[in-house]
Amino acid sequence: METRYRLFIDDIRDPVASDWVIARTSLEAITLLEARGCPFEISFDHDLGGEDTAMVVARKLVTMDLDTGGRFIPPDFVYSVHSANPVGKGNIEGLLEAYLRQREISVDRPAAG
Repeated sequence: METRYRLFIDDIRDPVASDWVIARTSLEAITLLEARGCPFEISFDHDLGGEDTAMVVARKLVTMDLDTGGRFIPPDFVYSVHSANPVGKGNIEGLLEAYLRQREISVDRPAAG
C-alpha cells in the first residue's frame, strides 16, 4: 500500500490545501481506492456531473471494507461531505455513519464461546 493520503472528490472545485489527491468522477475515485488503498480522509461532493454521484464511491468503500473483514478503512478514518446538495449530503453521511457505527459495535463485541 502507498503512503497515507487524503482524497478530495469533486467534479469542479479544488481543495483548499495542495496535499489532497483529487478525483473528478466516481470512477477516478474508485480507481484510486483500488490502486492506493483507503485514504485516511475523504471529502465528498455528491453531484459529479451528469448522472454520476459520489454515492457510488461511498458504497464501494463500504463493500471494500466488508470484503476485507473490516480492514480496508483505517481506524483513524475521517470524512466530510462538502456538497451543496442537502439530500445527497444526507445520503452519503447516512450510509457512512451507519456503516462505521455498526463496524465499531462489531469490533467491540467480544467473541462468543
